[in-house]
Amino acid sequence: MMKLSGPQNPALDRSRAWSAKGGLLLLWLTLASCQPMNETAQDVVEEVPAALAGSDMKLSFVETNGIRMRIAQQGNGPLVIMLHGFPELWYSWRKQLRALAEAGYRAVAPDLRGYGGTDRPPDIEDYDVLDLCGDVVGLIDALGEEQAVLIGHDWGAAVAWYCALLEPERFTGLVTMSVPWGQRASASPLELIRQQAGDNFHYMLFFYEPGLAEAELSGRTREFLQKLFATPGTPRDPPLVTDPLASAGGWIDRLGMPQTPPLWLTEEDVNYYVTEFERTGFSGGLNYYRNLDRNWELTPHIADRRIDVPTLFMAGDQEFLIAGRTQADLEEAMRLVAPQVRVEILPGGIGHWLQQEHPHSVNALLIDFLNALNR
Repeated sequence: MMKLSGPQNPALDRSRAWSAKGGLLLLWLTLASCQPMNETAQDVVEEVPAALAGSDMKLSFVETNGIRMRIAQQGNGPLVIMLHGFPELWYSWRKQLRALAEAGYRAVAPDLRGYGGTDRPPDIEDYDVLDLCGDVVGLIDALGEEQAVLIGHDWGAAVAWYCALLEPERFTGLVTMSVPWGQRASASPLELIRQQAGDNFHYMLFFYEPGLAEAELSGRTREFLQKLFATPGTPRDPPLVTDPLASAGGWIDRLGMPQTPPLWLTEEDVNYYVTEFERTGFSGGLNYYRNLDRNWELTPHIADRRIDVPTLFMAGDQEFLIAGRTQADLEEAMRLVAPQVRVEILPGGIGHWLQQEHPHSVNALLIDFLNALNR
């Protein structure tokens, strides 16, 4: 199994002893829904969703880093890999696959480890950033290529940032969306979040406790996704929970139900997400959050590295993760790690799901960036 090297520290040994150190893993981790799939054939091709029928996009499987990964791919040319976030799937790039293929690129969008048709290893430590980046490098190898341009959104952006720092020779360009990057923090992520949140609810702390978020999200999958995917500014019904304290409850009841569905998300789109997450559950994606501190502990050796390839960061003007920072603010901060970064803030009330909300703008920026790399 390909596992990227971390610092030589016995306390960070990748054995299952970490499970005991980190706390008891609950019984849900051993349930069948969390187990890897048994099929190993690489020539299996799935039928694409009806909304994409008639295109030359195909769904298939590859072996990478000891897991079986489902990928969507379309087109021929230089390889471009697109990494989705939470709670998303390869399907989140459905509006980019065709556009990039028509522009002369081999566009590939995997279900990341723990999602959709890709294997779902049962242990929390199987989702740290060394494994996730190992999956991406192994995917490049499985596709018969030496290098790729890497595009990531949300958690996929975080993985992409890490990959460019851990394995710089494998990537010729980097595009990240929604999640900006900066220099290594002096304290662990969870420590910083707890300092910020105090006794108040924070979704990342809610996700961190094994079993807690699974019980809520899996029992109310459609409601959760409908609330989360709402367009910024959409009128909502009042939330059931308004008390900011974490003790007042979970996340779904803190989100009001949108009164109108987003124009960029059809009922068929929602049904695809709901069907997939009802089948797999959310544990795989939640385990990414449960490795926040572990990722920080595993990567002090990259603290002073720089990303030397052309880099594009984009976000919607209503992106909550940039907290109102301007293009200039973001470029100044990120150039400490990525000297060639260029920042694009998409106007017009665009929120977190920008590649789905406003695909024409995103696709135009992506194609211009890719064409400049290949001149």
